Amino acid sequence: MSGGAVGGIGGVGLIAVLAIGYFFGIDVTPLLQQGGGGGQTQITAEDEQVGEFVSVTLADTEEVWADVFRQQLGETYVPTTLVLFKGVTQSPCGGASGATGPFYCPGDEKVYLDTAFFTTMARQLGAGGDFAAAYVVAHEVAHHVQNELGILGQANTMRQNADTETSNAISVRIELQADCFAGLWAARADDRFGTLEPGDIDEAMNAAARIGDDALQRGSGRAPRPETFTHGTSDQRQRWFAAGYRGGSIDACDTFGANRL
Repeated sequence: MSGGAVGGIGGVGLIAVLAIGYFFGIDVTPLLQQGGGGGQTQITAEDEQVGEFVSVTLADTEEVWADVFRQQLGETYVPTTLVLFKGVTQSPCGGASGATGPFYCPGDEKVYLDTAFFTTMARQLGAGGDFAAAYVVAHEVAHHVQNELGILGQANTMRQNADTETSNAISVRIELQADCFAGLWAARADDRFGTLEPGDIDEAMNAAARIGDDALQRGSGRAPRPETFTHGTSDQRQRWFAAGYRGGSIDACDTFGANRL
């Protein structure tokens, strides 16, 4: 680092973060470029823990989706890259910050995640737990799966040519399918790695409920307005996660063909 000091966890921590990026498909460049001034990179122990956690989750998604694509579609899955940042960064889809939350950018086919998001999710939204965090990562990776399948591009083209309310309704179907794919991943990951522990699915279902459009609007002191929803209600998000978990197939997650969400 050209002689620059490393804040928080010291040089060993920096090596660990670099290793995470190198071996697990995580872009830590924004994380290393941000933080304190004077050439210092403020990487904390919490940042390192988040990096280690998402690296394991991302690796699990790669193996699961590679199997699903091969077995169900006879195709090869091309994994996404997860960009880990702290505070703010830039993407082809615009600026990213802790306020925007995690997102997938089709422009560079990468997932963006602020290291502080899991803490925010636990403390402000009441959605704590390792598997709640894993659900969020899996949901964003699911948008990449949609992109690989050609679904995301078609849906976004439809949104561009639609009025606001119709565009929002299409967005809801996109997001609910991502929830369903996250449920599919959870089931397959448990079959493959035996990673689920008692209470894990409850954590994911709680997180899905906490980030439903109706719950978020109520939490901000507003009455829910369905025409403004872009991700789906708490009930819908839970139901589609469960559909993917029980169904275990891409076909079980056809939100675009569903009459009832």
